[in-house]
Amino acid sequence: MTTPHEAPSPYLFSPDLNRVGVKICGITSGAQASAIVELGADALGINFWPRSKRYIAVDDAAPWLRELAGTVPRVAVTVNATDDELSAIHDSGVIDLIQLHGDETPERAASLANEGLPVFKAMGVKDRAMLETALCYPSPTLLLDAYAPTEYGGSGETMDWKLGAEAVSKRPDHQIILAGGLKPENVSDAIKQVKPAGVDVASGVEAEPGVKDLELVRLFVENARAAL
Repeated sequence: MTTPHEAPSPYLFSPDLNRVGVKICGITSGAQASAIVELGADALGINFWPRSKRYIAVDDAAPWLRELAGTVPRVAVTVNATDDELSAIHDSGVIDLIQLHGDETPERAASLANEGLPVFKAMGVKDRAMLETALCYPSPTLLLDAYAPTEYGGSGETMDWKLGAEAVSKRPDHQIILAGGLKPENVSDAIKQVKPAGVDVASGVEAEPGVKDLELVRLFVENARAAL
């Protein structure tokens, strides 16, 4: 691990957002990123896991991510990355937060946060036992996804919304982000049932992996805004 960084914000979305935040994940081009910000997204996810269908290298994404500085949070999606890899991503200066979407333990997440890395945990949840494990992570931002152990997100499977609602009830001081199988047709119902701080979507607004259908993005954002 390199020299400790300054303490990051513990939240994905600003507490002053005053609405359910929308994170569009798996973006692979600057043109689409800019268009998605214009359509009202509150955060962007960029997948730096080489085995992802939506993978892009940090160096390839850096030019357009740099241009988006100060617009919305730029989130690096990682899976079981090493400390050095995480530090390199952060030190690139083109991301704001790091999403830990692998098998990272609560202890490892806490250690990374103590080093000043702006990390939050994402975890697939299939039952109450897994939910209890997820709630042990120290970051006040927690992304709950459908359980798909070989996919690590972006599978299109739907999470059990009752478990999401339970998480919100048990951790009212946390930002619970709901993911897994969301799309324009169901995001409003999901928000009404779970009442999360935010929602996250990848496959549900795609023309193909890594290429978003901007009309679906527009509808997703619009329906999320109208839900509460």
